[in-house]
Amino acid sequence: MELWAIWLVIGIALFVIEMLTLTFYLLWFGIGAITAALVALIVPDLYLLQVLVGCIVALVLTFFTKPLTKFMRQSKGYSDVIDELVGKQGFVIEEIDVGKNGVVKVGNETWSASSDQLLRKDEMIIVIHRGTTVLEVQKWEGVS
Repeated sequence: MELWAIWLVIGIALFVIEMLTLTFYLLWFGIGAITAALVALIVPDLYLLQVLVGCIVALVLTFFTKPLTKFMRQSKGYSDVIDELVGKQGFVIEEIDVGKNGVVKVGNETWSASSDQLLRKDEMIIVIHRGTTVLEVQKWEGVS
């Protein structure tokens, strides 16, 4: 099999995995692999050049993505979906002990969660704060 085809398969595989995870981590590596495939088509015998160009493209895209996303998050009218979780109700899937994370379900999504009180499975909760990946919750005392 030609080396450009291998690079192409790697790039497509990374794109597919990226679509399944939606993290934007593998997208840049996929573009780097596609770029390496193009280099392999032009100069098939320079393996090191293919690797270097693919890596440089992935690094440059990764480096310039951070300021771009920061700018977009600070723009007027931007709202992060995670911020909308604060104040929403859900229930405990895995028990949350003080100082330890558990799992809650809010809407159709499951999240890692922490609390300053013991929360048992199936107890109703309300989201009071969001961290990067962990929600802070407390027992919901309201009437539904």
